Amino acid sequence: MLRARIIPCLLVRNRGLVKTRKFGEDRYVGDPLNAVRIFNEKGVDELIVLDIDATTQGREPDYGLIKNMAAECRMPLGYGGGVSTVDQAKRIMALGVEKVSLSAAVAARPALVADIARQVGSQSVVVVLDVKKKMLGGYSTFVHNGTKDTKRDPVTFACELESLGVGEIVINSIDNDGMMKGYDLAIAEDIRSAVSVPITVMGGAGSVEDMKQAVQRLGVVGVGAGSLFVFKGQFRAVLINYPSEIDRHELQAVLE
Repeated sequence: MLRARIIPCLLVRNRGLVKTRKFGEDRYVGDPLNAVRIFNEKGVDELIVLDIDATTQGREPDYGLIKNMAAECRMPLGYGGGVSTVDQAKRIMALGVEKVSLSAAVAARPALVADIARQVGSQSVVVVLDVKKKMLGGYSTFVHNGTKDTKRDPVTFACELESLGVGEIVINSIDNDGMMKGYDLAIAEDIRSAVSVPITVMGGAGSVEDMKQAVQRLGVVGVGAGSLFVFKGQFRAVLINYPSEIDRHELQAVLE
């Protein structure tokens, strides 16, 4: 039976693990390699690592860090940040990464999806759509840590990406990021209805119940989170954690 994936998303800045709120107010929360080791022990389904400064600083991916993380990681690993060419994607895959995530480079040149898919396979090409509500209704897709509006409608863009051979689409809510008050399921439902490729929803998860609600409304999807897996309690003490076996079983039971 197909199953929902529970996916921690690690944000990296200056080789440190950080967590943001609405793509700002970043807080240092530890060493990403240590987080990977802990997630290994907890039997995590999948892991996403995003270098949130690579593109805005105009630099290439940190291949040394990627190599070290891939060597430690015992679950499927996805990486994003600074990827803008086919050769970069191939080099990252050669280090042991299963999925390469794209964002700004694809907003500028959507055909990059097809170019990379031809070289590494569609299943390894992920596009992250950082979405935000517009003042007068609807949504737009942003890049560069939420600072640049591409003026692209997320649903229309998702359909274009599917036609180009994307393997997965990640829907990340800027408005809900780090707030731990639940996902923006309205835009996720619109995209889920428009495309048939796998999707992952991120931005706002504050509990396993939020994840259950997403699976109830969206079906088999990835449910990603950052704050939920690095903070504990009302004072947001740093503690790497992951749902228990019971919670994971209950999440999958939603699909039965």
